[in-house]
Amino acid sequence: MKLVQSVLLSFLFTCQLFTNNLDEDYVSYVNPLIGTDSSFELSKGNTYPAIARPWGMNFWTPQTGKMGDGWAYQYKSNEIVGFKQTHQPSPWINDYGAFSIMPSVGEIKVNEKNRKASFSHQNEIAEPHYYKVFLENINTNVEFTVTDRSSYFKIKFPKTKKANIIVDAFFKKSEIIIIPDENKILGIAKNSSGGTPKNFANYFVIEFNQKFYDYGVWSGSGFKSKNTKLKGEHVGSYLSFDTTDNQVIEVKISSSFISHEQAIINLNRELPSSKSFNTILREGRKIWNKELSKIKVKTFENDKEALSNKTKFYSCLYRTILFPRAFHEYDLNG
Repeated sequence: MKLVQSVLLSFLFTCQLFTNNLDEDYVSYVNPLIGTDSSFELSKGNTYPAIARPWGMNFWTPQTGKMGDGWAYQYKSNEIVGFKQTHQPSPWINDYGAFSIMPSVGEIKVNEKNRKASFSHQNEIAEPHYYKVFLENINTNVEFTVTDRSSYFKIKFPKTKKANIIVDAFFKKSEIIIIPDENKILGIAKNSSGGTPKNFANYFVIEFNQKFYDYGVWSGSGFKSKNTKLKGEHVGSYLSFDTTDNQVIEVKISSSFISHEQAIINLNRELPSSKSFNTILREGRKIWNKELSKIKVKTFENDKEALSNKTKFYSCLYRTILFPRAFHEYDLNG
């Protein structure tokens, strides 16, 4: 009888270990901010927090650096100028097809120098599939999660009649179209640092869950209210919302290297109305855990050095799963 009990206890203990291993949250060991304390003069990793799905076509990142700067996010900075869709593999190769959005409150400020907002790393969360930050000087929370070709933002403004979202289609030729009746923006970003074909373009669509009462387009530091279209070397748009009753603006963004029509297909497929922000968030965590769990590192619970090394390992593993990125899209027929 004792032998049977011993075998049974051993079996249950083994099953418990196996179950715990299956349930382990490998995402919690990843720190996307590792390696971001870099500059042109001195590399300490030359990374940026790539918020993405494994091998995703598009990544998203908070942007602290100037437009066109390969060091898009530097840990030493305490100001954010935008939240950028990026495809950058390294600061030396730089980016292509990039564009950004940025919240503001009060006066319309469109260029990156004037629209920047302060933040603290204490109020910042970065995970492979999720990012959240509090922008102190405008009292605004920004969080977003992603799919392969799309992103889903929740921006919580203070109660104000002047909550703005600035869209920056970046330099090297861009285009903006505002569709007020559909709470939608279409854009084209053609920026590149080389290696793209002559007809290269990143077509993007941005949808908002609330009506904007004011809007306009801009180029340089000037803007034109109520204008809906602009094409030029470097253009963008602004939208103004009244958040006195509903403070949270939800923003869905998708893009395509084919057309605006394909970008809309990508958005509807990856961010359907039937899926909430939290559903997309949970799916992203599950997908990352599946990939990260393919290499299992065991440590003793109280071994701080081993746990630190485990964080370094999975943070590096996450980087290897970002590339090569997907470069295909599915039409309506799948």
